Amino acid sequence: MHRTTPHPPYPSVAPRRVLVVEDDPTVAEVVTGYLSRAGYATDHAADGFAALDRAASFRPHLIVLDLMLPGLDGLEVCRRLRRREEGPAVPVVMLTARGEEADRIAGLELGADDYVTKPFSPRELVLRIGSVLRRAEAAPPAAAPAQILRVGDLSADPGGRRAIRAGRELTLTTREFDLLLHFMRHPGRVFSREELLQQVWGWEIGDLSTVTVHVRRLREKIEADPAAPRLVMTVWGAGYRFDPVADEPAPEDEPAPEDEPVPEDGPPAGGGLRP
Repeated sequence: MHRTTPHPPYPSVAPRRVLVVEDDPTVAEVVTGYLSRAGYATDHAADGFAALDRAASFRPHLIVLDLMLPGLDGLEVCRRLRRREEGPAVPVVMLTARGEEADRIAGLELGADDYVTKPFSPRELVLRIGSVLRRAEAAPPAAAPAQILRVGDLSADPGGRRAIRAGRELTLTTREFDLLLHFMRHPGRVFSREELLQQVWGWEIGDLSTVTVHVRRLREKIEADPAAPRLVMTVWGAGYRFDPVADEPAPEDEPAPEDEPVPEDGPPAGGGLRP
């Protein structure tokens, strides 16, 4: 069962399409109503299987995905979406209950770009959706094309939002690509998780485990050995540093230095509608 909200045509830019996957009809109606008034074209699916069908036919620019769904839960929906996607990943904003921290982390690890905890403000959700879409669709001005960034066999094209390592294009989510660009633009600088949350996500406050999970996922895609990272280094007690020099092979006449043990990032930092 799904419902499509019609919208008047825009004079120059077609409205962005948002698929709302939520089994609570009241929550779905409020969310689609707020999105409609904000200028988005919306579609609605009430269970996991319907979500996959609607994603294929509606071709949304972004999906709002509740974790607790009949049929397939939100985590499995996200997993299947990521598995069958070709090209840039469709941004996903997850809706989670406050007591579902483990599921929230699992969602981020599957490639969700953001999450909002229940009970939530529909206005906040609309703002988060706008932020994710702006980053996903950001492109440099035509008069000043962005320079492709290169470190060894790793390259990132800000304009095309493509990253390649060793001749293979990487499948990165919106936030993973933004995080990679931020690191590559500031080699050697240490960023705390709070700074990354502000400068990459644009949030003044938020769950710092979001950064931890995205760094872990980025390492899995750009590091030769994610368990012993050489590009995105953990600086204990301070944050993370992108270190292109560390990724360079040691001279043949010198033994390669042993990696210092990288400490764990530590436990993650610490659902309806609210006014």
